[in-house]
Amino acid sequence: MLTSRSNFATGTSSKIGCVSDFIFNGFNILSTLLLHHQAFLNHLTPLGHPERPDRLRAIDRMLENERFFMLDRDIAPFGTFQDIARVHSSDYINSIHNINPEEGLIDFAPDTNLSPGSWEAAMRAVGGSTRCVDEVMSKRVSNAFAACRPPGHHAESALTSGFCLFNNAAIAARYAQDVYGLERVAIMDFDVHHGNGTQEIFWNDPTVMYTSTHQMPLFPGTGAVNETGEHNNIVNSPLTAGDDGTQFREALDYAILPRIREFSPDLIIISAGFDAHERDPLGGLRLTELDFAWATRKLIEIADDCCQGRVVSLLEGGYDLEGLARSAAAHVMTLMDY
Repeated sequence: MLTSRSNFATGTSSKIGCVSDFIFNGFNILSTLLLHHQAFLNHLTPLGHPERPDRLRAIDRMLENERFFMLDRDIAPFGTFQDIARVHSSDYINSIHNINPEEGLIDFAPDTNLSPGSWEAAMRAVGGSTRCVDEVMSKRVSNAFAACRPPGHHAESALTSGFCLFNNAAIAARYAQDVYGLERVAIMDFDVHHGNGTQEIFWNDPTVMYTSTHQMPLFPGTGAVNETGEHNNIVNSPLTAGDDGTQFREALDYAILPRIREFSPDLIIISAGFDAHERDPLGGLRLTELDFAWATRKLIEIADDCCQGRVVSLLEGGYDLEGLARSAAAHVMTLMDY
């Protein structure tokens, strides 16, 4: 068996081969790709801040289990200004670049900090997102997951908050359309917080469908059912504090999955936030890792039917380390079971 191994903590990749090229009984077995980088650990936040480097260390430890031996791993490349400028204004991009500090921490937006390592982390989150698209579109892998930070779905075209800098999911969607000519991209966001940034970016765009389950009321205060976009391309199915997997699965089964299937996307992007887990301190939903695995499987089934199985998943929230690690592992294992 051929495989590749790498480690978040070192940012290195020790390749013994590439799982995506593995041949079994004459059939090419495509893999799931995991992208990461040491730079993601260098985006620092104040002591006690929930969006901290330990989030990725927890995921790394979980994915070192032998169950993930077949996981294809590589390093997230540096993104480009052009990729970001497809969804963010030049002034916004430059504002982050120009005030990124050489030492210490500064406040960029409410709850959103910049440290000396933030610019590279954000650029590699962008690069990891677009590289996921490249690998899936080229059929070198079945699907891909970028374990990156900072997260992105609160980043609007020219404004942000909620720990986010660049909107990785939106950038990946636009990249897929511009570089590969895709006509329709669907984004499914199951973070406990509504992705106001992704919604704002695609509000007037019939070629991108944004769908979301999230807790209401909760930060950022958007995501009501009647927020549907100019072309009925926004689908919000809010949940209430205390809701568990039953209500979550009903929301997907009745409100979201049929709409994604009807949209017939050429690519599905998952904003994979795991802070709806019952252990998470920032939300009041009661999902478990089994619910995230179920949602992942349902999205893969639609992708199989609509777009040759093309799924790109990008890490968003998740702030209880155990709940995050277990949920991310269930999500990745489901992607690998494709």
